[in-house]
Amino acid sequence: MKVLGIESSCDETGVAIYDSAAGMGKEGLLGHALYSQVTLHAEYGGVVPELASRDHVRKTIPLIRELLADSKVAADSLQGVAYTAGPGLAGALLVGASIGRALAWGWGIPAVAIHHMEGHLLAPLIDNPDIEFPFVALLVSGGHTQLVYVRGVGEYKLLGESLDDAAGEAFDKTAKLMGLGYPGGPSVAVLAEQGRKGVYRFPRPMVDRPGLDFSFSGLKTFTVNTFQSSAKDAQAKADIAFAFEEAVVDTLAIKCKRALQQVACKSLVVAGGVSANKRLRLRLHELVTGLDCVVHFPRPEFCTDNGAMIAYAGCLRLQAGETQDISFRVNPRWPLSALTAPTKTHS
Repeated sequence: MKVLGIESSCDETGVAIYDSAAGMGKEGLLGHALYSQVTLHAEYGGVVPELASRDHVRKTIPLIRELLADSKVAADSLQGVAYTAGPGLAGALLVGASIGRALAWGWGIPAVAIHHMEGHLLAPLIDNPDIEFPFVALLVSGGHTQLVYVRGVGEYKLLGESLDDAAGEAFDKTAKLMGLGYPGGPSVAVLAEQGRKGVYRFPRPMVDRPGLDFSFSGLKTFTVNTFQSSAKDAQAKADIAFAFEEAVVDTLAIKCKRALQQVACKSLVVAGGVSANKRLRLRLHELVTGLDCVVHFPRPEFCTDNGAMIAYAGCLRLQAGETQDISFRVNPRWPLSALTAPTKTHS
Protein backbone atom coordinates (compact mmCIF):
# COMPACT_ATOMS: atom_id res chain seq x y z
CA MET A 1 0.00 0.00 0.00
CA LYS A 2 1.38 3.38 -1.06
CA VAL A 3 0.40 6.15 1.40
CA LEU A 4 0.90 9.92 1.43
CA GLY A 5 1.44 11.30 4.93
CA ILE A 6 0.84 14.94 5.95
CA GLU A 7 2.07 16.42 9.25
CA SER A 8 1.08 19.97 10.24
CA SER A 9 0.48 19.88 13.99
CA CYS A 10 2.74 22.79 14.95
CA ASP A 11 5.56 24.67 13.23
CA GLU A 12 6.80 22.17 10.63
CA THR A 13 5.12 21.09 7.41
CA GLY A 14 6.09 17.50 6.67
CA VAL A 15 5.02 15.20 3.83
CA ALA A 16 6.16 11.71 2.87
CA ILE A 17 5.23 8.65 0.85
CA TYR A 18 5.55 5.19 2.37
CA ASP A 19 5.02 2.03 0.36
CA SER A 20 4.55 -1.19 2.31
CA ALA A 21 5.09 -3.20 -0.87
CA ALA A 22 8.43 -1.60 -1.72
CA GLY A 23 10.35 -3.60 0.83
CA MET A 24 11.33 -3.38 4.45
CA GLY A 25 13.07 -0.53 6.26
CA LYS A 26 14.40 2.41 4.27
CA GLU A 27 13.21 0.96 0.96
CA GLY A 28 9.60 1.42 2.09
CA LEU A 29 10.03 5.17 2.39
CA LEU A 30 9.87 6.48 -1.16
CA GLY A 31 10.49 10.09 -0.23
CA HIS A 32 9.93 12.76 2.37
CA ALA A 33 10.12 16.56 2.50
CA LEU A 34 10.02 19.03 5.37
CA TYR A 35 9.60 22.77 5.66
CA SER A 36 10.51 24.24 9.04
CA GLN A 37 9.09 27.51 10.35
CA VAL A 38 11.93 28.03 12.83
CA THR A 39 13.10 31.24 11.15
CA LEU A 40 9.53 32.58 11.08
CA HIS A 41 9.01 32.11 14.82
CA ALA A 42 12.56 32.75 16.06
CA GLU A 43 12.07 36.49 16.54
CA TYR A 44 9.15 35.78 18.89
CA GLY A 45 11.02 33.17 20.93
CA GLY A 46 8.30 30.57 20.33
CA VAL A 47 5.53 29.45 18.01
CA VAL A 48 2.83 31.98 17.05
CA PRO A 49 -0.23 29.81 16.21
CA GLU A 50 -1.80 32.14 13.63
CA LEU A 51 1.46 32.55 11.74
CA ALA A 52 2.01 28.79 11.84
CA SER A 53 -1.43 28.10 10.33
CA ARG A 54 -0.97 30.61 7.53
CA ASP A 55 2.42 29.20 6.64
CA HIS A 56 1.01 25.67 6.44
CA VAL A 57 -1.60 26.99 3.99
CA ARG A 58 1.17 28.42 1.81
CA LYS A 59 3.54 25.46 1.96
CA THR A 60 1.58 22.18 2.09
CA ILE A 61 0.37 21.82 -1.51
CA PRO A 62 3.68 23.00 -3.08
CA LEU A 63 5.56 20.59 -0.81
CA ILE A 64 3.35 17.68 -1.87
CA ARG A 65 3.90 18.54 -5.54
CA GLU A 66 7.65 18.68 -4.94
CA LEU A 67 7.57 15.32 -3.14
CA LEU A 68 5.63 13.59 -5.92
CA ALA A 69 8.04 14.93 -8.54
CA ASP A 70 11.23 14.15 -6.61
CA SER A 71 10.13 10.64 -5.66
CA LYS A 72 8.79 9.97 -9.17
CA VAL A 73 5.43 8.86 -7.79
CA ALA A 74 2.28 9.53 -9.79
CA ALA A 75 -0.67 10.80 -7.79
CA ASP A 76 -2.95 8.16 -9.32
CA SER A 77 -0.69 5.42 -7.92
CA LEU A 78 -1.34 6.46 -4.31
CA GLN A 79 -3.65 4.17 -2.35
CA GLY A 80 -4.26 6.20 0.79
CA VAL A 81 -3.72 9.50 2.58
CA ALA A 82 -2.85 9.89 6.27
CA TYR A 83 -2.96 13.22 8.08
CA THR A 84 -2.29 14.38 11.63
CA ALA A 85 -5.57 15.09 13.44
CA GLY A 86 -4.12 15.88 16.88
CA PRO A 87 -2.84 16.77 19.31
CA GLY A 88 -1.44 20.14 18.29
CA LEU A 89 -2.46 23.67 17.32
CA ALA A 90 -6.08 23.67 16.13
CA GLY A 91 -5.53 25.93 13.12
CA ALA A 92 -2.40 24.11 11.99
CA LEU A 93 -4.11 20.73 12.32
CA LEU A 94 -7.09 21.92 10.28
CA VAL A 95 -4.85 22.87 7.37
CA GLY A 96 -3.28 19.43 7.05
CA ALA A 97 -6.52 17.58 7.77
CA SER A 98 -8.59 19.52 5.25
CA ILE A 99 -5.95 19.18 2.53
CA GLY A 100 -5.43 15.49 3.25
CA ARG A 101 -9.13 14.67 3.26
CA ALA A 102 -9.80 16.75 0.12
CA LEU A 103 -6.97 15.06 -1.80
CA ALA A 104 -8.21 11.62 -0.77
CA TRP A 105 -11.74 12.47 -1.89
CA GLY A 106 -10.51 13.92 -5.17
CA TRP A 107 -8.29 10.91 -5.88
CA GLY A 108 -10.96 8.44 -4.79
CA ILE A 109 -8.80 6.75 -2.15
CA PRO A 110 -9.26 6.21 1.60
CA ALA A 111 -7.99 8.61 4.25
CA VAL A 112 -7.11 8.05 7.88
CA ALA A 113 -6.60 10.44 10.80
CA ILE A 114 -3.38 9.84 12.77
CA HIS A 115 -2.47 10.73 16.33
CA HIS A 116 0.70 12.83 16.33
CA MET A 117 2.27 10.97 19.26
CA GLU A 118 1.44 7.59 17.75
CA GLY A 119 3.41 8.74 14.74
CA HIS A 120 6.39 9.54 16.96
CA LEU A 121 6.01 6.29 18.87
CA LEU A 122 6.15 4.23 15.68
CA ALA A 123 8.86 6.31 13.94
CA PRO A 124 11.75 3.99 14.98
CA LEU A 125 9.98 1.14 13.15
CA ILE A 126 10.38 2.92 9.80
CA ASP A 127 14.02 1.83 9.67
CA ASN A 128 13.67 -1.09 12.10
CA PRO A 129 10.42 -2.88 11.20
CA ASP A 130 11.60 -5.99 13.04
CA ILE A 131 11.19 -4.32 16.46
CA GLU A 132 8.91 -6.68 18.35
CA PHE A 133 5.96 -5.85 20.57
CA PRO A 134 5.59 -5.36 23.44
CA PHE A 135 7.99 -2.55 24.34
CA VAL A 136 8.23 0.47 26.61
CA ALA A 137 8.16 3.79 24.76
CA LEU A 138 9.60 7.04 26.06
CA LEU A 139 7.95 9.91 24.18
CA VAL A 140 9.92 13.03 24.93
CA SER A 141 9.34 16.29 23.08
CA GLY A 142 8.50 19.96 23.54
CA GLY A 143 4.90 19.18 24.43
CA HIS A 144 5.01 15.68 25.90
CA THR A 145 7.02 13.51 28.25
CA GLN A 146 5.36 10.11 28.59
CA LEU A 147 6.22 6.50 29.33
CA VAL A 148 3.92 4.09 27.51
CA TYR A 149 3.63 0.32 27.52
CA VAL A 150 3.03 -0.69 23.89
CA ARG A 151 1.45 -4.09 23.24
CA GLY A 152 0.75 -3.38 19.57
CA VAL A 153 -0.45 -0.64 17.20
CA GLY A 154 -3.19 1.20 19.08
CA GLU A 155 -2.69 -0.85 22.23
CA TYR A 156 -1.17 1.66 24.61
CA LYS A 157 -1.09 1.86 28.40
CA LEU A 158 0.13 5.12 29.92
CA LEU A 159 2.65 4.38 32.66
CA GLY A 160 3.64 7.93 33.55
CA GLU A 161 3.76 11.47 32.20
CA SER A 162 4.88 14.98 33.05
CA LEU A 163 2.65 16.74 35.55
CA ASP A 164 3.75 20.17 34.33
CA ASP A 165 6.48 21.20 31.86
CA ALA A 166 7.58 18.59 29.33
CA ALA A 167 11.32 17.93 29.06
CA GLY A 168 11.56 19.71 25.71
CA GLU A 169 9.68 22.68 27.08
CA ALA A 170 12.15 22.90 29.98
CA PHE A 171 15.00 22.91 27.43
CA ASP A 172 13.33 25.74 25.49
CA LYS A 173 12.73 27.85 28.60
CA THR A 174 16.29 27.31 29.82
CA ALA A 175 17.63 28.38 26.42
CA LYS A 176 15.49 31.52 26.48
CA LEU A 177 16.70 32.32 30.02
CA MET A 178 20.33 32.19 28.90
CA GLY A 179 19.75 34.12 25.69
CA LEU A 180 20.31 31.15 23.39
CA GLY A 181 18.66 30.48 20.06
CA TYR A 182 15.27 28.96 19.26
CA PRO A 183 14.52 26.06 19.34
CA GLY A 184 16.18 25.67 22.71
CA GLY A 185 17.01 21.97 22.93
CA PRO A 186 19.82 21.91 20.34
CA SER A 187 21.18 25.24 21.61
CA VAL A 188 21.45 24.02 25.21
CA ALA A 189 23.00 20.72 24.08
CA VAL A 190 25.69 22.49 22.04
CA LEU A 191 26.53 24.82 24.91
CA ALA A 192 26.59 21.90 27.38
CA GLU A 193 29.43 20.31 25.41
CA GLN A 194 31.66 23.12 26.76
CA GLY A 195 30.47 22.65 30.34
CA ARG A 196 32.41 21.06 33.19
CA LYS A 197 31.11 18.14 35.20
CA GLY A 198 30.64 18.70 38.92
CA VAL A 199 30.62 22.51 38.95
CA TYR A 200 26.89 22.51 39.63
CA ARG A 201 24.63 19.76 40.94
CA PHE A 202 20.99 20.10 39.89
CA PRO A 203 18.12 18.07 41.40
CA ARG A 204 16.65 15.01 39.69
CA PRO A 205 12.92 15.74 40.17
CA MET A 206 10.57 13.05 41.50
CA VAL A 207 13.16 10.25 41.50
CA ASP A 208 13.11 9.99 45.30
CA ARG A 209 9.53 8.72 45.32
CA PRO A 210 7.80 5.76 43.67
CA GLY A 211 6.00 6.10 40.36
CA LEU A 212 6.75 6.98 36.76
CA ASP A 213 5.45 10.54 36.50
CA PHE A 214 7.74 13.48 35.68
CA SER A 215 7.96 17.11 36.77
CA PHE A 216 10.38 19.59 35.25
CA SER A 217 9.00 22.94 36.45
CA GLY A 218 11.02 22.78 39.69
CA LEU A 219 14.19 22.02 37.76
CA LYS A 220 13.47 25.00 35.53
CA THR A 221 13.09 27.24 38.62
CA PHE A 222 16.34 25.86 40.09
CA THR A 223 18.08 26.68 36.81
CA VAL A 224 16.70 30.24 36.87
CA ASN A 225 17.92 30.81 40.42
CA THR A 226 21.35 29.34 39.67
CA PHE A 227 21.75 31.46 36.56
CA GLN A 228 20.72 34.66 38.32
CA SER A 229 23.33 34.12 41.03
CA SER A 230 26.09 33.06 38.61
CA ALA A 231 28.81 35.14 36.98
CA LYS A 232 26.92 34.91 33.64
CA ASP A 233 30.13 34.59 31.66
CA ALA A 234 30.50 32.06 28.85
CA GLN A 235 31.97 29.31 31.04
CA ALA A 236 29.32 29.73 33.73
CA LYS A 237 26.58 29.44 31.10
CA ALA A 238 28.18 26.28 29.73
CA ASP A 239 28.49 24.76 33.20
CA ILE A 240 24.83 25.50 33.94
CA ALA A 241 23.76 24.04 30.58
CA PHE A 242 25.79 20.90 31.34
CA ALA A 243 24.25 20.49 34.81
CA PHE A 244 20.73 21.09 33.49
CA GLU A 245 21.07 18.62 30.61
CA GLU A 246 22.66 16.04 32.91
CA ALA A 247 19.74 16.36 35.37
CA VAL A 248 17.11 15.92 32.64
CA VAL A 249 18.92 12.93 31.10
CA ASP A 250 19.46 11.21 34.46
CA THR A 251 15.81 11.73 35.40
CA LEU A 252 14.58 10.23 32.13
CA ALA A 253 16.97 7.28 32.46
CA ILE A 254 15.94 6.51 36.02
CA LYS A 255 12.26 6.48 35.07
CA CYS A 256 12.95 4.34 31.98
CA LYS A 257 14.71 1.76 34.16
CA ARG A 258 11.75 1.67 36.52
CA ALA A 259 9.31 1.26 33.65
CA LEU A 260 11.24 -1.61 32.06
CA GLN A 261 11.41 -3.39 35.40
CA GLN A 262 7.78 -2.70 36.28
CA VAL A 263 6.37 -4.35 33.14
CA ALA A 264 9.21 -6.90 32.80
CA CYS A 265 10.03 -5.70 29.29
CA LYS A 266 13.34 -6.05 27.45
CA SER A 267 12.83 -3.43 24.73
CA LEU A 268 12.82 0.37 24.97
CA VAL A 269 11.80 2.71 22.14
CA VAL A 270 12.62 6.41 22.43
CA ALA A 271 11.03 9.02 20.16
CA GLY A 272 10.21 12.73 19.95
CA GLY A 273 12.41 15.76 19.48
CA VAL A 274 14.49 15.26 22.62
CA SER A 275 15.37 11.72 21.48
CA ALA A 276 17.95 13.35 19.18
CA ASN A 277 19.93 14.50 22.24
CA LYS A 278 23.36 12.82 22.15
CA ARG A 279 23.78 12.65 25.93
CA LEU A 280 20.35 11.00 26.31
CA ARG A 281 21.16 8.42 23.63
CA LEU A 282 24.47 7.54 25.28
CA ARG A 283 22.91 7.33 28.75
CA LEU A 284 20.09 5.05 27.61
CA HIS A 285 22.47 2.79 25.69
CA GLU A 286 24.46 2.40 28.92
CA LEU A 287 21.24 1.73 30.84
CA VAL A 288 19.94 -1.06 28.62
CA THR A 289 23.35 -2.72 28.45
CA GLY A 290 23.29 -3.08 32.22
CA LEU A 291 19.73 -4.43 32.14
CA ASP A 292 20.32 -6.86 29.26
CA CYS A 293 17.74 -4.94 27.21
CA VAL A 294 17.78 -3.13 23.86
CA VAL A 295 16.93 0.45 22.94
CA HIS A 296 15.76 1.84 19.60
CA PHE A 297 15.77 5.43 18.33
CA PRO A 298 14.50 7.01 15.11
CA ARG A 299 17.11 8.37 12.73
CA PRO A 300 17.83 12.02 13.68
CA GLU A 301 15.65 13.63 11.00
CA PHE A 302 12.66 11.63 12.24
CA CYS A 303 13.02 12.69 15.88
CA THR A 304 11.33 16.02 15.27
CA ASP A 305 7.95 16.37 13.52
CA ASN A 306 7.92 14.84 10.04
CA GLY A 307 5.64 13.39 7.41
CA ALA A 308 7.33 9.98 7.32
CA MET A 309 6.02 8.95 10.73
CA ILE A 310 2.47 9.89 9.70
CA ALA A 311 2.73 8.03 6.39
CA TYR A 312 4.05 4.94 8.19
CA ALA A 313 1.43 4.97 10.96
CA GLY A 314 -1.25 5.66 8.36
CA CYS A 315 -0.09 2.72 6.25
CA LEU A 316 -0.38 0.35 9.22
CA ARG A 317 -3.90 1.52 10.04
CA LEU A 318 -5.11 1.61 6.43
CA GLN A 319 -3.79 -1.90 5.84
CA ALA A 320 -5.88 -3.02 8.82
CA GLY A 321 -8.96 -1.55 7.17
CA GLU A 322 -9.32 1.68 9.12
CA THR A 323 -10.51 4.78 7.23
CA GLN A 324 -12.57 7.91 7.84
CA ASP A 325 -15.59 9.10 5.92
CA ILE A 326 -15.61 12.40 4.04
CA SER A 327 -16.30 14.42 7.17
CA PHE A 328 -13.33 15.09 9.42
CA ARG A 329 -12.42 16.70 12.71
CA VAL A 330 -9.25 17.58 14.56
CA ASN A 331 -8.59 17.12 18.26
CA PRO A 332 -5.97 19.52 19.68
CA ARG A 333 -6.02 17.72 23.05
CA TRP A 334 -6.33 14.12 21.87
CA PRO A 335 -4.93 11.80 24.59
CA LEU A 336 -2.87 8.86 23.41
CA SER A 337 -4.78 6.63 25.85
CA ALA A 338 -7.95 7.22 23.80
CA LEU A 339 -6.54 5.33 20.81
CA THR A 340 -7.58 1.78 20.02
CA ALA A 341 -6.23 -0.90 17.74
CA PRO A 342 -7.08 -0.37 14.04
CA THR A 343 -10.71 -1.15 13.27
CA LYS A 344 -12.67 -1.59 10.05
CA THR A 345 -14.63 1.59 9.27
CA HIS A 346 -16.17 3.07 6.15
CA SER A 347 -14.64 5.42 3.59
